[in-house]
Order: sequence, then structure tokens, then C-alpha cells
Amino acid sequence: MTLSDELSKLAELRARGTLTDEEFTRAKGRLLDGADVRSTEPFASAVNALRRSRGDRKIAGVCGGIARATGMESWAWRLIFVALLLWGGAGLLVYVLLWIFVPSD
Repeated sequence: MTLSDELSKLAELRARGTLTDEEFTRAKGRLLDGADVRSTEPFASAVNALRRSRGDRKIAGVCGGIARATGMESWAWRLIFVALLLWGGAGLLVYVLLWIFVPSD
């Protein structure tokens, strides 16, 4: 879709009353500035969808939640965290931080 098509769609939405004047101005500004807001949406939605699992948990459900978000098995994530734990203790630090900051489902 070209820039002129998108601007005409915005004008049409504003004329129908779907967009307020303020919303129209912000959307038009984003289009004209060339800021591609959609480039970060998949990453943001993946991060926002991350939740600790209540059903697939051994300690806090971190690995079960990551497994659900990534499509890998939870045992594989547990193995990764144990390997990181044995390799300098980073696995424990990352696991505890995820336990604290990732909400439960």
C-alpha cells in the first residue's frame, strides 16, 4: 500500500468519525515521519505473551512458560538452565530473574 493510499484511508476514517482529530494527527505524523511501528510488534507480543506455567513446573514454572512461548520442550529448557548453571552459575541468575519478573499465568 502506498503512502497516499494510507493517508486517504486515514482521512476517510476521520471523516466517518472513527478517528478523532488528535488520533488522525498522530497517525499522519507517523506515516510522514517514516517510523515503522509494526517492525517491533512481533517481538513485543512475544515478550508480553511470556508467562510462567502453573501446570508444567518443577520449581517456579519458568522453563514451562518459556517452552510454551518458544515451542521447545520444557525438559530442553531445563537442560539449558542446568548447563548454564554448571558453566559459571549464569543459569541460576537468569532463572531467578525470570522467576521474579515474569508473571504467572
